[in-house]
Amino acid sequence: QVQLVESGGGLVQPGGSLRLSCAASGSISSIYAMGWYRQAPGKPHEMVARFTSDGRTNYGDSVKGRFTISGDNSEKKVYLQMNSLKPEDTAVYYCNVVIGPVTSWGQGTQVTVSS
Repeated sequence: QVQLVESGGGLVQPGGSLRLSCAASGSISSIYAMGWYRQAPGKPHEMVARFTSDGRTNYGDSVKGRFTISGDNSEKKVYLQMNSLKPEDTAVYYCNVVIGPVTSWGQGTQVTVSS
């Protein structure tokens, strides 16, 4: 079983920055992908950013150029640097890890962008 612990959420003003962190622990063999998703009230679950063990990195259209994902599968950590934050970025952000056929999720961390 995999445990994911997220940190770094909070309240920030529009235009500000936040950095989210996620650490994975537990029964981990080979990680295929790590990433971040988010869900705002009344909106669908949305992929924010993810990278895979074969070198691919993807970003959601709404965050391209503002957010940067980093980390290392071997270190079992993933980060999300969020710059130029907008009120529409307000959501619960979830860390995600894919190991073989199993997808694991963190408990989520709230990000609120408001003046």
